[in-house]
Amino acid sequence: MATPFSGTQIRQTFLNFYAARGHQILPSASLVPEDPTVLLTIAGMLPFKPIFLGQRPAEFPRATTSQKCIRTNDIENVGRTARHHTFFEMLGNFSFGDYFKSQAIAWAWELSTKVYGLPPERLVVSVFEDDDEAFALWRDEIGIPAHRIQRMGEKDNFWVSGPTGPCGPCSEMYYDFHPEKGDEHIDLEDDTRFIEFYNLVFMQYNRDTAGNLTPLANKNIDTGLGLERMAQILQKVPNNYETDLIFPIIQSAAAIANLDYATVDETTKIALKVIGDHVRAVVHMIADGIVASNEGRGYVLRRLIRRVIRYGRLIGIDREFTPKVAEAAIALSESAYPDVRIMERTIKVALQREEIGFLKTLDRGEKLLADITEQVGAGGQISGTDAFTLYDTYGFPLELTEEIAAEKGLTIDTVGFETEMEQQRRRSQLAHTTIDLTAQGTLDHLANHIEQTEFLGYTQPATNAIVQVLMVNGKPKQLVEAGTAVQVVLDQTPFYAESGGQIGDRGYLSGDDVLVRIEDVQKESAFFVHYGRVERGTLHTGDSVTAQIDLACRRRAQAHHTATHLLQSALKKLVDDNISQAGSLVSFDRLRFDFHCPRPLTPDELQQVEDQVNTWIAEAHKAQTSILPIAEAKAKGAIAMFGEKYGSEVRVLDVAGVSMELCGGTHVSNTAEIGLFKIVSEAGVAAGIRRIEAIAGPAVLEYLNVRDAIVRDLSDRFKVKPEEISDRITTLQTELKTTQKQLETAKGQLALAKADNLLAQAEAVGEFHILIAQLDGVDPESLKTAAEQLQQKLANGAVVLGSVPEADKVSLVAAFSPAVIQKGLQAGKLVGAIAKLTGGGGGGRPNLAQAGGRDASKLPEALAEAKKQLQSGLS
Repeated sequence: MATPFSGTQIRQTFLNFYAARGHQILPSASLVPEDPTVLLTIAGMLPFKPIFLGQRPAEFPRATTSQKCIRTNDIENVGRTARHHTFFEMLGNFSFGDYFKSQAIAWAWELSTKVYGLPPERLVVSVFEDDDEAFALWRDEIGIPAHRIQRMGEKDNFWVSGPTGPCGPCSEMYYDFHPEKGDEHIDLEDDTRFIEFYNLVFMQYNRDTAGNLTPLANKNIDTGLGLERMAQILQKVPNNYETDLIFPIIQSAAAIANLDYATVDETTKIALKVIGDHVRAVVHMIADGIVASNEGRGYVLRRLIRRVIRYGRLIGIDREFTPKVAEAAIALSESAYPDVRIMERTIKVALQREEIGFLKTLDRGEKLLADITEQVGAGGQISGTDAFTLYDTYGFPLELTEEIAAEKGLTIDTVGFETEMEQQRRRSQLAHTTIDLTAQGTLDHLANHIEQTEFLGYTQPATNAIVQVLMVNGKPKQLVEAGTAVQVVLDQTPFYAESGGQIGDRGYLSGDDVLVRIEDVQKESAFFVHYGRVERGTLHTGDSVTAQIDLACRRRAQAHHTATHLLQSALKKLVDDNISQAGSLVSFDRLRFDFHCPRPLTPDELQQVEDQVNTWIAEAHKAQTSILPIAEAKAKGAIAMFGEKYGSEVRVLDVAGVSMELCGGTHVSNTAEIGLFKIVSEAGVAAGIRRIEAIAGPAVLEYLNVRDAIVRDLSDRFKVKPEEISDRITTLQTELKTTQKQLETAKGQLALAKADNLLAQAEAVGEFHILIAQLDGVDPESLKTAAEQLQQKLANGAVVLGSVPEADKVSLVAAFSPAVIQKGLQAGKLVGAIAKLTGGGGGGRPNLAQAGGRDASKLPEALAEAKKQLQSGLS
């Protein structure tokens, strides 16, 4: 084999090879897919799915890409096997109805053997079990011996993009690491000997929701060559992680932990590999606009970051480190993906905030583990459920829990842990399985028989259209009667479909004695789906209707959308030029703008931003749209909108002298049409993400009318002028605080009076006295004061008091003297244990502790249990 290729050379060599053979090199699509049925981009073909389905014409008959991908369904194998990853790059060559099997196989062989220099005798291929054509091509045209061509079943050699969608048989190429073992028994499942590096998919079918296969209009080629796998082969390293694509990240983490990768044990190597893989993933996810959260793709990001942090903790890193390791990943990726360097600050700030927050969670987990080990006792076993809770909720790897347990002479129920883990894997796989939306499934099935929807809404508020598809709950219908909720696909429409943060238009479809009210419009691939209800008559497939948008709603949306652009420009001008959009919502009654910013905005900054937007509105700047090549638009300084996907030509909104952005939404033609702009709120929504909610146009008048009515009402109630309301409220607040203090003092005195009457109920237990009692109607703070004073009067003793201060609430307090504590009893542990009987919990110091509960009916039982434990512990 020739001099080893670098990862960068492997990528560029692949692209150049296919470019020389008529393929257009296209950039990687975002990790946030256009396809609403998929959480993250999981394969190189995903951006081309509408083309394979015939829903969108191909701009080029042949294409080649290096596509960023994320998969987490096998996340537990990351770092443990030689080539499992969450983030990976898929090199692909695609034919859209151009060449097919013969050419794809010939080029794959030429690239692998002639260009990359793989020895032919080390290559084995597989084909679908009944694909005689592919078998013959490999044997007769390429010259591979028949015994090195393996026929395999649907599980291995029939590629599908999900439950529905384009699919077809495939042929895979494998590299043999140990040819010395001979050809007598070739087992491609043996991943210590064979690695599958190139998959050729012969995309010729579409699978519908019933599982039926129908031929696609064109036979297509979809291939995927794993960049990391080819790097392992060509660079002659034992696994993907030790290639130049990942190893520098691993070395960065090892340096922070003062470790030498070459000399550490296998457990530490696994941890370093996980860090190397996951940091690559999170860097690209954040660069593509994904924000850590507790749902959807945001949860995937947060989970990966937390795994990085906890594996860092496992190898001895006890301080913030993720931004520094991210720098290594950014440096490795920026030549192929410049956006990671552009988004460097956002990436590092997001990682830092997530790390700070999660380290606090880890600290709580360590305290929980300490409580668990104490409860289990010497020589005991930590349950699988507890170990999994530590893993799933607090981020403790099982290895860390085992290490701490071993130090205390404890074991772990690993079988129980694996049971819990398997259940989580199943949940994770379900969450990451592509979802089939019934409407999308129906449209996929009909894609070859109906026209793509032509959008006319930039210039026409109404048009005549033909009903191409009728659906009820996603199922196709020939006719729909009055009163039925329906989804309608037209051949052309003035209705804007929700995208770019702007919600879909409202309006009506009307025809001969039929009226359909449209409440929402969604875009499914190349089709606009109008969601509404038939209000009158019967609607049939094939009917001619008039489609009319609600102009008042459209104007409101336009005002809010253009105001969003002005808002972003004002934030960049007045607050921080590095501010970038993280999401938006443009509705008829409001706008919401999420943006990357590490701190809250001050009231002065918010006022300045609001004033600036209103100044631009008053200055009546023209807002013009144009269609430009994307390179020209970016050269002019146009900003890309978050979440939007762009083709070779883009729509640019230019607000003269104020803002220029790529945007497919609807807008005013002059800022004066917006009228007024008002910021309603500013708050944090995630680590490093702030949100401004605002209103524009008629919505401002409605907002002011509501507040004016409130001011008038308060003025009447307080009998003061509007400008005096604030002072009047301040006076009332002061009076209320004084009254509350007086009431609390009275309650405390009453509680103490009641408590003194209880002293006679104290029972002797040996040399100690215990007092267990219920004081109803006493608030928690007064109950605590009473317990402390009673314990002081008892001297050598313990007091446990319970109360029901209000319905469905229980308050418990325990106060122990030093002598009681010396007997091994602790107020915090006792009160926490009995609180569980009332459906609550709590704790505190050994001498004084409080707890709460929700089931007042269990309070007598809890107090009885306290008495039992004290009698036992003190006797």
